[in-house]
Amino acid sequence: MHDKKKARLRRAAKTRYIIKRQVAQVGRIRLTIYRSSQHIYGMVLDGGKVLAHVSTLNLRDEAGTKTEKASQVGRLLAQQALTNGVTKVACDRSGFAYHGRVKALVEAFRQEGIEV
Repeated sequence: MHDKKKARLRRAAKTRYIIKRQVAQVGRIRLTIYRSSQHIYGMVLDGGKVLAHVSTLNLRDEAGTKTEKASQVGRLLAQQALTNGVTKVACDRSGFAYHGRVKALVEAFRQEGIEV
């Protein structure tokens, strides 16, 4: 495995450990983000149950850059989460830097009124 991928997985494991404690102590629901080279995926999870899921695969017909599509994914995901009664989430970036598409998704999620 490449060193870059090992480092990302190490960061992801550390973040998931911290989020697991937050979920147990505070009762927060988890926002999970995965970024591939062409798409970005977002899920809102409560334990093992998926409350909301949106990805750029759903937006293939839309025009725009990857960052613009990521913010659309964030808005759609937040709207689905709000319909399920979610008000606070803990963000699991899967070891990806809070920059670019990941940041656009989370900021759009916040703008819809959910605390991250």
